[in-house]
Amino acid sequence: MRLGALLGPVEPADTKGLAEQARRLEGEGFDSLWSAQAVGRGHFLADPFVALTAAAAVTERVELGTAILQLPLFHPADIAFKALSVMQVSGNRLLLGLGPGSTEADHTVHGSDFAARFTRFNSALAELRQIFATGEAGGHSLAAWDAAAGGPPLLYGTWGKGVARAAKEFDGWIASGMNRTADQIAEVAPAYHKAGGARAIVSSLMLTADTQL
Repeated sequence: MRLGALLGPVEPADTKGLAEQARRLEGEGFDSLWSAQAVGRGHFLADPFVALTAAAAVTERVELGTAILQLPLFHPADIAFKALSVMQVSGNRLLLGLGPGSTEADHTVHGSDFAARFTRFNSALAELRQIFATGEAGGHSLAAWDAAAGGPPLLYGTWGKGVARAAKEFDGWIASGMNRTADQIAEVAPAYHKAGGARAIVSSLMLTADTQL
């Protein structure tokens, strides 16, 4: 088992908070650092690519991941370019966790149709995969370097029927512990591995002083 930690949130005026978190968490032995995406929920959470760039600047070993990026809110070429940028500054430590999103506020802020998020996710994912595979967007090269060929590992943040898809079509599965218990996730995990899934990540586990690991 490997342990990761979510970055933030920090006070908006705290210019060093994210970097200090990342440096401390790597020093404490965590294997990965993650940044979530949330907009319009009454609190400020830095853009995950910005947060991971700050983390990359002060760490050397930990993996850096999005958990998760709501793909329907963005143009695939924009995500591809930002992902390549984080890969560059981090030395190819990026894990790109993707999902359709589950909170309507995020979509409202971006002017995105929440009801159509799964359709948009599928089309954007296909385009993103194509960009990473060819290194081109809109017929123009993104000038990615050899080590970045194919893009970062893609992980699917999902539940229910999507778990089998994560096993077959992605490099890993991200299960949210925000709205599900550890026992519920443990019940589903064997089916994920039986379907051929490899890496499984549980995000947003709520820990207290009484939590036993």
